[in-house]
Amino acid sequence: MKAFVFHGPGQSAWEEAPDPAIKDPTDAVVRVDAVTICGTDLHILKGDVPEVRPGTILGHEAVGEIVEAGSDVRTVRPGDRVLVSCISSCGRCSYCREGMYGQCRGGGGWILGHLIDGTQAEYVRVPFADLSVHALPGTVDGRDAVLLADIFPTAYEVGVLNGRVRPGDTVAVVGAGPIGLAAITTARLFAPERIVAVDLAPARLEAARRLGADAVADARETPEQLIADLTDGLGADVVMEAVGVPETFELCTRMVRPGGRVANIGVHGKPATLHLEDLWIKNVTITTGLVDTRSTPTLLRMAAAGRLPTTQLVTHTFPLDHMAEAYDVFARAADTGALKVVLGVEQHEVAVRGT
Repeated sequence: MKAFVFHGPGQSAWEEAPDPAIKDPTDAVVRVDAVTICGTDLHILKGDVPEVRPGTILGHEAVGEIVEAGSDVRTVRPGDRVLVSCISSCGRCSYCREGMYGQCRGGGGWILGHLIDGTQAEYVRVPFADLSVHALPGTVDGRDAVLLADIFPTAYEVGVLNGRVRPGDTVAVVGAGPIGLAAITTARLFAPERIVAVDLAPARLEAARRLGADAVADARETPEQLIADLTDGLGADVVMEAVGVPETFELCTRMVRPGGRVANIGVHGKPATLHLEDLWIKNVTITTGLVDTRSTPTLLRMAAAGRLPTTQLVTHTFPLDHMAEAYDVFARAADTGALKVVLGVEQHEVAVRGT
C-alpha cells in the first residue's frame, strides 16, 4: 500500500509501506476512505514529539470501511463504515474503567501515528477495535465525520468540559485554528454570555465570528485589555489555550479572572513560564489534558442531527495520494486560508469549499 511515512524532523514522504495485518484478536483493519491532518502532525514533523520513531506512518484520524476483524471483535464486522478514533482503549485498565481512555495503560491511548503506524495510508490496523472505532450513521458524510475523530472531542473535552463552561460565562479562546473553532462551537452549547476569539490571522478571526464568537481580537493588540473592558476589569471566567506556544499560554494566565479556569488544549514543545508570583493569590485552576474521546458517541449523534457545523471547518479536499500537497497547504494556513484539509475524496471534488 501507499502511506505517509515520517523519517525524522522535516523529513516525510508518500511511499510504499507494508500492508497492515491482524496482530491481535481485538484488531481490525480499515480501508481508509477519508483522512485529515492535525496540528499535532505538524508538531511531529518539527521534532516536538520525540517518541515518534522514523519509519512511522503518521495520522490518527480517519473514516473508512472494515475489511478484516479479529476473532474477538464483537461490535463491528467487515463492510461496516466506521470512524477511527484518535484514541485507542483497552477497556480493562484502571484508567479506561474511569473513562480516561487517553491515559490507557493496557496498550492504548494515543498510539496511532505516535507509537504505532497511523491512518494516513490506504489501510490501517486499529487495535482494540470494539472501543476504538465507531459505526457511522448513514446521514453523516465522511468529510464531516472525520472531524469527530479528534478535533471536536478534543475541543469539547479538554477545553469546554475541563474549563467547566457555564451559562453566563465570559469565555476566551486563544487560537482560532481548527481546535479553537471547535471549542467555540461546542462552548456555545452551554450558553455563555460571550465568547471572545484571539488569533493573529484575520481569516481565522472571521471564521471564528461565523462559528459563534461574539468578539474577536488580534493577538498583537493586547487582547487582555479587551477582555478587561468587557468584564469590568475582572477577566474571563474560562480561557482556553489552543495554540501550543509559551506566549499564548502566558497570555491566557493574564486574561483569566480570580477564581477562573485556564484549560490548556495546545500541544507544547517548549516550556512556558508559570507566573505564580501573580497567580498564587487568584484561586485560578489550570487544567491540561489529552482527549479521552468518551464524548465521541454523543458528538456523532449531534452531527447526525445537524447540530455541529463540521462542514464549515473543511476548507480544502484532496485525493489521498496528494498528501505532501495537503501538508503544505495546511502548514501555510496563514497564506492559504486552510482550516481543515480532508484527503481521500474523488478527484473532481478537489477545491476550496465555501462556507
